[in-house]
Amino acid sequence: MIKIIDYGLGNIQAFLNTYKRLGIPAERVTDPAALDGASHAILPGVGAFDRAMSLFEQSGFRAPVERLISETDLRVLGICVGMQMLADGSDEGKLPGLGWVPGRVRTIDSLERARDLPMPHMGWNDVEARPDAILFSGLDDLRYYFLHSYYFECREEANILATAEYGDRFSCAVANDNVYGVQFHPEKSHHWGQALLRNFALT
Repeated sequence: MIKIIDYGLGNIQAFLNTYKRLGIPAERVTDPAALDGASHAILPGVGAFDRAMSLFEQSGFRAPVERLISETDLRVLGICVGMQMLADGSDEGKLPGLGWVPGRVRTIDSLERARDLPMPHMGWNDVEARPDAILFSGLDDLRYYFLHSYYFECREEANILATAEYGDRFSCAVANDNVYGVQFHPEKSHHWGQALLRNFALT
């Protein structure tokens, strides 16, 4: 069962609709206790990093999710700001991140060749994935929809699953064991996004 964590941010219904089309059971959870028995969880997020972290901490989800990741191999997929929350911290805010994927969130315009480009980075962009990246298994000519001004700078290259280019190349999909994150919006990315969400459910 896919559990979509509703801590106050993110388009939960879009993910429910996608999994319904795919014929994969999924449900919204607002109570941390409802995570018990989950095999997979999606951590959505939009807006500012500190607000997302504050709401997530206040929701009571953090400790149960961390316990399930450790004890039951719960798979977690962070999306957009949900991906950024996986980092140790962000240049956008003052609060620490979850630290589930080693790295820090940086502004895109800190990349040398992106400094003079419009912000935010918005629209469709090509994505280049590692051949062994399970989230992109069976997919070619990857294109996803982006809307962001920050990117995830991984501490270790091994945690980078995929990159995109906006002036310079930047990581747009990351992983650490059974925790995954994507900067783009799979729920807005047509068949590429549906396939990625299906692949996540099959991990």
